[in-house]
Amino acid sequence: MEQHVVIAGGGPVGLWLAAELRLGGVSVTVIEERLERDRRSKALTIHPRTIEILASRGAHQPFLAEGLPIPGGHFGLLDERLDFRELDTPFPYTLALPQARTEELLERHALAVGADIRRGHRVTDLTEQPDAVTVQVHGPDGAYDIRAAYVVGCDGTHSTVRQAAGIDFPGSPSTVLGFLADLTLDSPPPPGFSLFNEAGTLMSAPMAGGVFRLVGVTPDDLTTTWPGDLTLDELRAKVVAVAGQDFGMRDPVWLSRFGNASRLAAQYLKGRVLLAGDAAHQHFPAGGVGMNVGLQDAHNLGWKLAATLRGWAPECLLDTYHAERHLVGADLIEGSRAQTALMTGFSPEGINLRTLLSRIIATHPAVNRTLAERLTGLAVSYSPAAPSAHPLTGTRAPDLPFTDGTSLFAVLRTDGYVLLDLTGTASGPFQDLARPGLTVNSRSVVECPDDWLSVRAVLLRPDGHLAWAGTTPDDAELAAAADQALTATQGHRDDA
Repeated sequence: MEQHVVIAGGGPVGLWLAAELRLGGVSVTVIEERLERDRRSKALTIHPRTIEILASRGAHQPFLAEGLPIPGGHFGLLDERLDFRELDTPFPYTLALPQARTEELLERHALAVGADIRRGHRVTDLTEQPDAVTVQVHGPDGAYDIRAAYVVGCDGTHSTVRQAAGIDFPGSPSTVLGFLADLTLDSPPPPGFSLFNEAGTLMSAPMAGGVFRLVGVTPDDLTTTWPGDLTLDELRAKVVAVAGQDFGMRDPVWLSRFGNASRLAAQYLKGRVLLAGDAAHQHFPAGGVGMNVGLQDAHNLGWKLAATLRGWAPECLLDTYHAERHLVGADLIEGSRAQTALMTGFSPEGINLRTLLSRIIATHPAVNRTLAERLTGLAVSYSPAAPSAHPLTGTRAPDLPFTDGTSLFAVLRTDGYVLLDLTGTASGPFQDLARPGLTVNSRSVVECPDDWLSVRAVLLRPDGHLAWAGTTPDDAELAAAADQALTATQGHRDDA
């Protein structure tokens, strides 16, 4: 089988997917229409689960060095912010980092592992054959074709790949048009500023170079009619109406509107075409989740596509990409719609609802934690195939500390599963289970969560989710159960 993949779109999602494919042993070409990186950053936040993903490939340190850690986030811009400090993660915070810089760091990572990134080129069409797909590209020197095993659309909500493949993108149109502005403020509001009243909602965030971002919605923005491009005078009027002052705004770098159109691709996989990120889901940008969910799409897809092409997993594995991530996309849209309702509830009833929910979050830690885990991606779990599977199956593995000074994230691999032996015996029971796409790793844990106390071995997927967990105290039974789990995930040993 052809072992080359074309990715349309060189934003954060396409770049992370490219790196994952290269680490999995697959050649990849990224086609990006922009000659230069867009300095206008749509996204500003990197969530804890995304930092975990970066850490699982040893790529997180540059982001930690530059990003500003913020120990919480908002849900629907409620007055009571969500507290991330008690979350079960080494990174209990969001990182504030402009998307332009995030993209730059991800591109550096992708290039370092051998991705071919072509700027100033754009995908124009595609043609599927039984054993490959031909991608039509237009570059500075004219049109040309690339033959590949698969093409992945990471090319945004207006995805050329999705349209060329005939994948439906059903949903609902915008009924809200929020405003966004990056500009200078001579008298900026304090850090973490947000405001909600009957005149609208407004939040502010500092950016590099003395620039501030203002984002908000007013009752006039609850419309299906496009009012034209946002002007500085219109922005000033909105901000004064909500906050009573304009904070000395001047010298706008970017003025924009954004809507709450919600759409979800009917298929994330169709033939030899796959979708990830905004090409697969569109939603109101509430809570800063969009880029993060897209990167998590890529993390789920990358190893599965590499495993399929490299032959160490059955082709049916690729079907689980749609099965797992389409549900996450639906959950994303549900959460974004709920936040939109809270952010646009300017009536007395809407304000009372916000007050009530803020009080519940402040007085019920379990509610705070549930919303925080959902917002940050830490709650994502994939249903196991067998009803009798251990309850941990499908959940993300925590970064367990080991006695040798390493931790669980450091043992994960893009190019195969890890059978993690926690028995603590001198020679573990899994010596005869070697096969392609598998590493057996024996470690002793310093401490672990209560639901891991009886676990003696786990099979870790490359994306850090558990494919199997074993608790039986009998070593022979444990090895047999592990072998059965490997067969279920990778096929029979003779077929590997």
